[in-house]
Amino acid sequence: AIPILQKLWEARNGRRGPRPIRALVVTPTRELALQIGESFQTYGRHTGLRTAVIFGGVKQHTQTQALRRGVDVLVATPGRLLDLMNQGYVSLKDVEYSVLDEADHMLDMGFIHDIRRIVRELPARRQSLFFSATLPPAILELAHSILGEPERITIRPEQTTAEKVEQAVFFVGKRDKAKLLVHLLQEQPQDSTLVFSRTKHGADRIVRLLRKKGIPADAIHGNKTQNARQRSLNRFRSGRTRVLVATDIAARGIDVEALGRVINYDLPNIPETYVHRIGRTGRAEASGVALSFCDASERPYLRDIQKLIAQRIPVVAEHPYPEALTDSPQPTPPHHPRRPARKTRRRRHYSH
Repeated sequence: AIPILQKLWEARNGRRGPRPIRALVVTPTRELALQIGESFQTYGRHTGLRTAVIFGGVKQHTQTQALRRGVDVLVATPGRLLDLMNQGYVSLKDVEYSVLDEADHMLDMGFIHDIRRIVRELPARRQSLFFSATLPPAILELAHSILGEPERITIRPEQTTAEKVEQAVFFVGKRDKAKLLVHLLQEQPQDSTLVFSRTKHGADRIVRLLRKKGIPADAIHGNKTQNARQRSLNRFRSGRTRVLVATDIAARGIDVEALGRVINYDLPNIPETYVHRIGRTGRAEASGVALSFCDASERPYLRDIQKLIAQRIPVVAEHPYPEALTDSPQPTPPHHPRRPARKTRRRRHYSH
């Protein structure tokens, strides 16, 4: 935010009439848009520059009012941006700086066609910034298709994100995950715990269970309204709710100071997602804790994660609901010479 604000502030003199949009930031989720908008407003408070944030899930009246008054910086999610462009509220012809944030998650969420439509409306002469935590081939292809001779800057390798986070994995049966979660929250209380669920329904189910056990918890996912999601996030930040259960997409933009612990109730099937998740704790040089539950079907995911971060995650064997490590290397008893063959078959079964 600061370099863009600096450039806009330096070029502020001599402009007359309604303010055109000179900087555009496109981001995949409402939470992240609000967070980025807050940063622009905070850092630009004494510059006289105006920032507006637009996103779906709420009525557009307040947003269109801000656009009518004129803004220097517009932070937007793709769907609402295209909607207001089609209605004539947004013109991108004066944009000098365009930013595409969380590009890898834009791709995951199916926004690729929306992004291409937005880029087509931007002036040819502009500076474009393209941020992505990971750079798989599809993202590189997108970057080269919308950027002209881009410079690639790597701030920090993905593997190092995990270095300052204390990690551990619990091998547990799928049916025992809920019991183990309750056990950890009761026996090892933290001021704040972010729990990741693979599905929206799973997140709601976890919250219902925790509330029955007397543990204050909220869920945040795509089926919740923007106001409901913001209320849940505010309760979590203020400490009124100890546990926030989130899906990966909804968690984009969640920034909580001193987040004590992340729990992966379900392991992600994309290794880079694991790095994103545990990066929620251990921020700003603080230490953090990331605990992962792994059932038999998730063992291949664990192997891929450990390969990406180039380290083995310590296993917590002493807990009330251990699952036998049937696919781990074991000494073969002399009287069972065919046992390794059976293990190989099980390993293939787990990977499907």
